[in-house]
Amino acid sequence: MKFIVNNVDKTFCIGKQIGKLANPGDVICLIGDLGTGKTHITKGIAKGLDIDDHITSPTFNIVNEYEGRLNFYHFDVYRVNDPDEIEAIGFDEYIFSNAVSVIEWANYITDLIPKEHITIEISKVLELGETYRKINIDYYGSRYDYVKEIEV
Repeated sequence: MKFIVNNVDKTFCIGKQIGKLANPGDVICLIGDLGTGKTHITKGIAKGLDIDDHITSPTFNIVNEYEGRLNFYHFDVYRVNDPDEIEAIGFDEYIFSNAVSVIEWANYITDLIPKEHITIEISKVLELGETYRKINIDYYGSRYDYVKEIEV
């Protein structure tokens, strides 16, 4: 699915819909340059999971944990230099649990991503204006058919 959005609220809304539809064990991979909206979509996913905590990117912690309708693990692997580094924190135990896992910069650890997952790629559409983003959502595995229900 592809969306063109022109503000942060619409990015958040897409994330919130995903969070409302998410199931235990879902893995959501985010890809995009700095400042494209990965954390905004993550905040929406958290809200859809009934999490009211302030969501921040775990840039230096690698993972932040939250409790809501489902447990939520928010990864930021931007500063991971070696996949062994993320394996050392028990990555498999996190993503193969009953929680929803969101992984920012997932393209840095492609070998560790489960076969079934959602990939959300966000990019700027500068020819339309500074605030415009293209959000491309692909999913791998029938458990993620709910992505078809997302609207802007």
